[in-house]
Amino acid sequence: MIPLPADGVVLRTSHGIARVEKEAARIDPALWNAGFSERCLDARYYALVEEAFRGRYDFRYAVLTHERTGQSAVAPFFFVNQEITAGLPERLRRMPLWASRRLRAKIAVAGCVAGAGDLACAEPWALEALDEVLVYHARQEHARILLFKDFPARYRAPLSRLQARGYRRVPSMPAATLALDFSSFEEYLQTRIGGGFRNQLRRNFRDSALMGSLTLEVVEDATPFLDEILPLYLQTHSRSPFQFEQLNASYFSQLGRRMPERTRFFLWRQKGRLLAFALCLVHGGVLHYLNLGMDYPEALRRHLYYVVWRDLVTWALRAGLLSIETGQLNYEAKFRLGFRLAPLDLYARHLSPAVAPFFACALRFLQPARHDRALRRFPNADEL
Repeated sequence: MIPLPADGVVLRTSHGIARVEKEAARIDPALWNAGFSERCLDARYYALVEEAFRGRYDFRYAVLTHERTGQSAVAPFFFVNQEITAGLPERLRRMPLWASRRLRAKIAVAGCVAGAGDLACAEPWALEALDEVLVYHARQEHARILLFKDFPARYRAPLSRLQARGYRRVPSMPAATLALDFSSFEEYLQTRIGGGFRNQLRRNFRDSALMGSLTLEVVEDATPFLDEILPLYLQTHSRSPFQFEQLNASYFSQLGRRMPERTRFFLWRQKGRLLAFALCLVHGGVLHYLNLGMDYPEALRRHLYYVVWRDLVTWALRAGLLSIETGQLNYEAKFRLGFRLAPLDLYARHLSPAVAPFFACALRFLQPARHDRALRRFPNADEL
């Protein structure tokens, strides 16, 4: 990797030129759209994530160009200081403070801070050029680990080439998906849910209704409701056994303003009090269920997790959608609700030749999916 003399952000790769910017706004919109316009998380999403998390992450955007063909593609990446044991269960993460500090590392990450990774171009030249860019900038920023974060399984064939460059693939915590190939929520209960759990859900819905009816409102812009939404999100986030990126008011506000045709905030209230919200994106016939916030302990008394799920399924069916895809975690409930796993992969390597073999071995233990027993119950668990 040879930096050209202009300003240190234009690099020569094995296949051509790579220009690296620190702001998404500096990338030609036509080039962004060529690679991401058909994706659920498009150029607008990367721009709002950069704005929402500026200061917590060091964002970069590589414009890769193939010298012979003239083909170009955008590849987002970022730097983060991360505890490398963050994917372990809490009982294994408890260690003396000195050890925790030693296990913290600066990582160069290809992909998206808040969402699954995506590739504008999955051709070999683009992946090789991106790896060269990551190596160069990682050394400049004193990062020792390179990571391709949460890439869907459909990229396994092209990303397998990374293994020849020293990367090891390990499963990340997967997403989960449910095909909406039924006509009503009642049919879903009858055909997808086991008898014992189906009866439990009916009791939950009945008990919740006896505690007072809920109203559901669906909005695109959550800005007027941020003071209500954010505390509920933080309550739910704090209860998670794994806490990765923490969203903020800017993220929730900008999402609906920049992507109004896709963004849906579902708000459940009782007598005006917000008890739960769900953030979803609608794209390509899929309801992408991104985030949930609930008011505890009221949420537990009213079984709001399942009430929310019932109402989302009902809304998606009325909207004519084909499937629902949820984010990571809470796999026991998702198994009982009839989901299938949607695998996500991590590809990682260490830049030190001396450390790399030990790091590759450690990844077998550090991979988060290894320690969640509920994942093994899914019918397609072998796909991880």
